[in-house]
Amino acid sequence: MRRYPLLVLLLAFGPGTLAAATLEQLSLDDLIQKSTAIVRAKVVGSSANFRGVELFTHWKLQVEEQWKGGAAAEVLVPGGSVRGYRQSVPGAPELTVGKEYVLFLWTSKSGATYLTGWGQGVFELSKDSANKLMATRAPAGETMVEHGTWRPVKDTGLEIPFSELSSKLSATLGKGVVR
Repeated sequence: MRRYPLLVLLLAFGPGTLAAATLEQLSLDDLIQKSTAIVRAKVVGSSANFRGVELFTHWKLQVEEQWKGGAAAEVLVPGGSVRGYRQSVPGAPELTVGKEYVLFLWTSKSGATYLTGWGQGVFELSKDSANKLMATRAPAGETMVEHGTWRPVKDTGLEIPFSELSSKLSATLGKGVVR
């Protein structure tokens, strides 16, 4: 008899919680410190495959500059499409082949490389109306919480001139760019 209330709770709240992600808000300094690698890279291809029951897209990278860690040849992002199967993961960013990014990465014990803070670790590079190179991180569409208090906060994204971002990375890490 006790199983029914649990079943009702799972049916009532389970699907809603499965379709959402909650992310800890990371500052630019947090991204720099928590990442094992930081690179400027162009996405040159992608493929997807299963890792157990989960589907991952492998984004192939051509590293142009590197501020921290080793140059990563690819980054794994949960979700994707392969052999007629599609898996969407809330909060998982999607990169675009041919576009250039500054990526904040972390490498797991297994050697797989992921984005730090999901979409928070993705800064797309593009030129503004004055032809100035800008690094833009889109606002997170998922629930974001403040570190320590776990209070919900609104994420506004971030836009910064690439030269300023590059200078901050070099100053914070105490070394220049590796090309």
